[in-house]
Amino acid sequence: MNFTVENRGQIVIFTLKHEKVDNEISSQFKAQMLILCQPDIDALVIDMAHVEQIDSSGLGALLLAHRQLKENAIPIALVGVTGMVRTMLHISQTETLFDFYDTIDEACEDLEYEED
Repeated sequence: MNFTVENRGQIVIFTLKHEKVDNEISSQFKAQMLILCQPDIDALVIDMAHVEQIDSSGLGALLLAHRQLKENAIPIALVGVTGMVRTMLHISQTETLFDFYDTIDEACEDLEYEED
């Protein structure tokens, strides 16, 4: 799986660099979510600008991240979500679990503001 992880203070930015998030990479995606979704972070930003398709196993990785962070009220922001991915989130009725932003900077600025 091709990805990068960046930290801006206590905000973790995970950039997924795959067009398809499916069964082929979902187990690696879930493993990374378990590593990153710790109670000592302020927020998780998942950059999905490269992702054009996602299946139920990919959605499962996003839901795993949500479950890991929910009990500590740590927000997850999805960045650059495009048509098909947004449609899948809507159909699965999971889009309300996440905040959506156009850019990483916009997400980080809003999440830093929420912390103050």
